[in-house]
Amino acid sequence: MTDTFKQLERAELDSRVPLAEVLEAVRFNGDGLIPAIAQQHDSGEVLMMAWMNREALEETLATGRVCYWSRSRGKLWRKGESSGQQQHLRGASLDCDGDTLLLQVEQTGPACHTGRRSCFYVALENSEARITSEPLIDPETLYRKPAEGR
Repeated sequence: MTDTFKQLERAELDSRVPLAEVLEAVRFNGDGLIPAIAQQHDSGEVLMMAWMNREALEETLATGRVCYWSRSRGKLWRKGESSGQQQHLRGASLDCDGDTLLLQVEQTGPACHTGRRSCFYVALENSEARITSEPLIDPETLYRKPAEGR
């Protein structure tokens, strides 16, 4: 753990530290990424987990529109750029080790690529997995390009 996060452990309530100093101390993994958990700001519902690199984190903090790093595409991914289901930042927090991010967001429609509100819809119960929600929007419709819909 970095000295910055050790110092934050002992910091008094409402202490202030320059954002640049904290971002410099964030513990990105070997690929330069940090897990980011998106939570609906008003209900507490956990919507999804994705990855951010420093550029995505800085863009999110600067613009208020949540941006992730797409490992499969190898580029920045602004949530909702293909589905229209955007996330707008309401708050961001790092965990005590500086290696996980919690985003409080305002989610437009479903957060999951399956069309469900949350990506966490497979409950593991005893000897079974149970599907706990239905899609709000058919994924075929969700990702249809405007030209295809005509």
